[in-house]
Amino acid sequence: MKVAVDGAKCTGHARCQATAPEVFALDELGYAVPGEREIAAGAEAEARRGASACPERAITVWGDPLGRPAR
Repeated sequence: MKVAVDGAKCTGHARCQATAPEVFALDELGYAVPGEREIAAGAEAEARRGASACPERAITVWGDPLGRPAR
């Protein structure tokens, strides 16, 4: 499973990191670190919660290991 943060959309609310600190990191200015990365096994639900917490919808989660579409 993967997660991607669109740095152009992030406005620094940091709700993703507050909700899912094991998945999302912040830069020195408090914005979610942009880019695409793999999610550790077992952190899928946490990644989805963090993405759902983003008011700008700057986070995409996809690639469920069981072949189901990510939500």
